[in-house]
Amino acid sequence: MVEMSGKAASPNQSSAAQAKPTQAKPAPEQPKRELTRQQKAAAVIIALGTEKASQLYQYMDPEDVEQLTLEVAKLGYVDAATTEDVLNEYYQMCMTNKAVTEGGLEYARAVLERAFGTQTANMLLDKVAKSLRNREFSFLNNAEEKSLYAALQHERPQTIALVLSYVDPGKAAAVIDELDPERQVKVVENIANMESASPTAVKIIEAEMEKRFSSIVTTSNVKVGGVDYVADVMNNLDRASEKSIFDRLSNYNAELADEIRKRMFVFEDIVTMDDRSVQRFIRDCDPKDLVLALKGANADVANKIFSNVSARMAQSIRDDLEVTVNVRIRDVEAAQQRIVGVIRDLEEKSELIILKGGKDDIIA
Repeated sequence: MVEMSGKAASPNQSSAAQAKPTQAKPAPEQPKRELTRQQKAAAVIIALGTEKASQLYQYMDPEDVEQLTLEVAKLGYVDAATTEDVLNEYYQMCMTNKAVTEGGLEYARAVLERAFGTQTANMLLDKVAKSLRNREFSFLNNAEEKSLYAALQHERPQTIALVLSYVDPGKAAAVIDELDPERQVKVVENIANMESASPTAVKIIEAEMEKRFSSIVTTSNVKVGGVDYVADVMNNLDRASEKSIFDRLSNYNAELADEIRKRMFVFEDIVTMDDRSVQRFIRDCDPKDLVLALKGANADVANKIFSNVSARMAQSIRDDLEVTVNVRIRDVEAAQQRIVGVIRDLEEKSELIILKGGKDDIIA
């Protein structure tokens, strides 16, 4: 046996004697990949495998299959943790839709709270509720404007207002344009004052519309209509109908007429625009439209436009105005509407600013 020395070991000897194998540090956890809704669908298809995915494709529209296949091809690598999260999300949504379909929202809430807890249940039900709202009366968007008008023309203004609240503003405007002036005003007023629709009322109307188009089940109150929506409708009406509705509506509900005006943009509102915005839309306007529009414009609008063009252009417009005579009112209104269309398009592109209701401040 080797005899232990009475001398203390040196620091180096001590360290060597006490040294332990070094353990490798765990690699830092990679952040999970954020996927879009389309990429999540692609991830589910990949996870299902080719056989099950092909079975699922049989129940999908060709356009959806094409789009989904494109997303699958572009997706690339998805880590296991992200895939698990996506599959879990889809599993929860499938359970939610099944519970809602079988027993309604309250039944679904009880099932989901027991399975996932209150917070997750509320989140899932909120997603499903939004999906249901988007599907309500969706068949109307496939109906032609003439067919929709034929189906609604003899209905009460309240019924017409409810149905039109579920279609896009352009189609609603086309139907309203065909109504007589008195019914136009009543329908517009009903849409503006509408806040929610009871499931019972919607089901009755849907049953009637089913004879002509399709049907859909309503499960909860939804927000429809409102002043913002009717402003979009009015923006899509022709100039004559727009003026007629506002003139009649102002006679007995001036407050509502004023509120709708604040939410939309009409030709006379050019005077509220800043000079740069006026100069911007003039560049895109047909000079002939400017001349026609100014034939029916008030002095304030005319001064606003003349002050934002060159002296040469202003003189040219004035010369054309003098020789432009015997112009039909509908041609003037059509030119004004085209100019308003140019302004709205430029606003959507953020190339100019439209003030609405005095709520917007501009920093030069």
